[in-house]
Amino acid sequence: MSIHIGAEPGQIAPTVLLPGDPLRAKYIAETMLTEVICFNQVRGMLGFTGRYGDKRVSVMGSGMGIPTLSIYVHELVSEYSVKTLIRVGTCGSLQPYLKVGDIVLPLTGSTDSQINKLRFGGMDFSPPASFDLLLKAYQVAQERGIKVYVGGMFSSDTFYKNDPDWWKLWAAYGTLVCEMETNGLYTLAAKFNVKALSILTVSDSLATGESSTAEQRERNFPRMAEIALEIAE
Repeated sequence: MSIHIGAEPGQIAPTVLLPGDPLRAKYIAETMLTEVICFNQVRGMLGFTGRYGDKRVSVMGSGMGIPTLSIYVHELVSEYSVKTLIRVGTCGSLQPYLKVGDIVLPLTGSTDSQINKLRFGGMDFSPPASFDLLLKAYQVAQERGIKVYVGGMFSSDTFYKNDPDWWKLWAAYGTLVCEMETNGLYTLAAKFNVKALSILTVSDSLATGESSTAEQRERNFPRMAEIALEIAE
């Protein structure tokens, strides 16, 4: 048992889906999995293991921001031998052609976090997604007639920024979306030599001011969760 995860050995599957919100983890477990057990309630960060068809899969909340996600990812890999981690979360669009409900598969995760500068002695590290997971997710989406976008994203350390135009520089360099976790996920996957991918749904747009309704979020979230479950190993 790790410090922040109360699971017993063997309760967590080799593949874990990571929504930020633990209640979204509960939703996936209750609506998409069978034979479900709850393996974690420590600090309210709910975690479940169940079956998706013939696959045994886990899903657990990861919290908001790189530091929180990094704690859980580190313990899932080092203490429970997890081999594949798939973030399913929301993001903000930086490009006007990306609309609410669109799905993005980030190739790499840029950031303003200083965590990797601490790791690499002041140098930058650009962590990538696991290509085989990204390719499988793209193919599953194509088979289901779901349009997805592939490209760079930005993980921010702050949700509320002082400069309202901060995103424009990143947009000018082709960055698709922003959120707060993917850079940390991809970095730790590289460190531990495991697989990782983020599957993100646009919930709002900094470029157009568009924002999703509660109904849109409820309708769009299961699509990326289903893609994640289909590629679970």
